[in-house]
Amino acid sequence: MKLQKRIDLLVQLGSYIKENGEEWQAVKYTASKQNGWFNLEFIDLAANNIVEQFLQADKLNAWAIKYRLADTATQKNVGIVMAGNIPLVGFHDFLCVFICGHKQTIKLSSKDNVLLKHLVQKLYSWDEKLDDCISFAEMLKGCDAYIATGSNNTARYFDYYFSKYPSIIRHNRTSIAVLKGNETAAELEKLSDDIHIYFGLGCRNVTKIFVPEGYDFIPLLGSFHRYKYFADHDKYKNNFDYNLTIQLMNNRFYMTNDSTLLVKSNENFSPISQLNYDFYTDLEALLSSLKNNDEIQCIAGIDIPFGQAQYPGLTDYADGIDTVDFLLTL
Repeated sequence: MKLQKRIDLLVQLGSYIKENGEEWQAVKYTASKQNGWFNLEFIDLAANNIVEQFLQADKLNAWAIKYRLADTATQKNVGIVMAGNIPLVGFHDFLCVFICGHKQTIKLSSKDNVLLKHLVQKLYSWDEKLDDCISFAEMLKGCDAYIATGSNNTARYFDYYFSKYPSIIRHNRTSIAVLKGNETAAELEKLSDDIHIYFGLGCRNVTKIFVPEGYDFIPLLGSFHRYKYFADHDKYKNNFDYNLTIQLMNNRFYMTNDSTLLVKSNENFSPISQLNYDFYTDLEALLSSLKNNDEIQCIAGIDIPFGQAQYPGLTDYADGIDTVDFLLTL
């Protein structure tokens, strides 16, 4: 299939999502019922970002030009193991393989096996030849290369099974934020989005903040109020109650607005409903210590502005590994 045809199909897919017709609404509803973390608000947020950041003709053409993608390619079959922590989290891997002209066999997460499968079926309906290029499987065997996303534990298994093939193996990652103490109310609201969108389950969610000594946390806690409705969400509330109990039983100091816990910790990763914090006195020394930390996906307030963590573009590759560049070397 020619490159321009692939781009046209992707743009058509973006238009389908944006139209938000009854069929797509029904699919989103099914996905939300299957996975309690996938509320309709966050499914729409993920899907709309895909449309605006990934499936625009000008952006796709510029992306193709950057890598000098050709009409024809030596087709390889790329196996993709997708995560399921947030809606359509594996779409970017699908998109990279598709734009490069390779075949792909996808193992969907049981937590997110509705949305992408439906979108691929729409592509099938517009071009039946794609039936031979995109397939789904419960077990990946016989592929020429692999892209696998999972936890640090599952990554060890991926390394074992896929080590003799060209592969990208992704591990646990999270994001942090660095505050200088002079943030406006609007900036704190945007930081709250970076923390809370998708219930904090994504690798681009901020799970720890660094603040200067003597920082006033009250305005920050106030910015969390727009997400106080999380306290009415059963799964989230169970996590909040559990983590609050841990703090109480261990007689630890904490702060809360009754839906998000603020806890001082050395850890970059925090459990659901909790935001870790720590103090710094020397900003340059802090940034130097964070440099090349394999746990960190992005740093809000430094690498990206507050409020942009959940709106990645085409070249914001997971774990900082250029997926397209990898695919072009196959």
